[in-house]
Amino acid sequence: MTRWLVTGAGGMLGSDMVAALTGCGAPVTGLDRAGLDVTDAAAVTDAIARCQPDVVVNCAAWTAVDDAEASEEQALAVNASGAANLAAACAGLGARLVQVSTDYVFAGDAGRPYSEDDVPAPRTAYGRTKLAGERAVLDRLPGSGFVVRTAWLYGAHGPSFAATMIRLEGQRPTVDVVDDQHGQPTWTVDVARQILALVRSAAAPGIYHATSSGQTTWFGLAREIFGLLGADPARVRPIPSSALPRPAPRPAYSVLGHSAWAGPRIPPIGDWRAALHRALPELVAAQRPDNRQGASAG
Repeated sequence: MTRWLVTGAGGMLGSDMVAALTGCGAPVTGLDRAGLDVTDAAAVTDAIARCQPDVVVNCAAWTAVDDAEASEEQALAVNASGAANLAAACAGLGARLVQVSTDYVFAGDAGRPYSEDDVPAPRTAYGRTKLAGERAVLDRLPGSGFVVRTAWLYGAHGPSFAATMIRLEGQRPTVDVVDDQHGQPTWTVDVARQILALVRSAAAPGIYHATSSGQTTWFGLAREIFGLLGADPARVRPIPSSALPRPAPRPAYSVLGHSAWAGPRIPPIGDWRAALHRALPELVAAQRPDNRQGASAG
């Protein structure tokens, strides 16, 4: 039976990855940040030797996009050196490695969905460090390295835009939300299931995009959430990105294409609205006061 190791297991995607594997009876070890610092090469080597995994899913990452602009070296240590450490250890054991990456590796100015083989052109420190992590894995594991790019994630086990909107719906009469950034809201449960299907298939190593189908804006997502909560969507008001300047520029267009899934004959993740409908009860439950501390751990 395939043995799995999930790094970053205390985070939003890592938590759901461990849950998906546990739910199907797969032997899995989940290590959070305290359990494994991926920037420590010796610790990574020891963990791989101890766990003897057949597959490693690297969910450990520096995801503070704005902070990375002033701390790129630290972000690089986690997002690139950490991935390189895992790739080297996997190469020594003969294990496969799934590196989770991001839409930020692209410039965000396309007029069509980015395909898996489009040339990256990151505009932020975060994007540069994640791209370096992708290359570290693919260069060191040409026959057993996978990069799974995802974007606009939400889930029950960490902070997200969806969680913020659920909270603000009960606190404010109106909410102003950006309406000129386009992307694909994606449930972490769906990404975990997609990674599981990918590894279980005869998929070729390389790059895959794991985002929901369709597209919307943050404004559109917020209005959908308000509607599902039984609130008036008109309480969400559109604003331009220029009204919320940030250290790291946000991509105006983060829509990813899913053509690589045709190779292993795995259906891409379905429509973002359908996923949100399925996820909402879990998201709402996570916002209850007695659950909020655990939901934001990671």
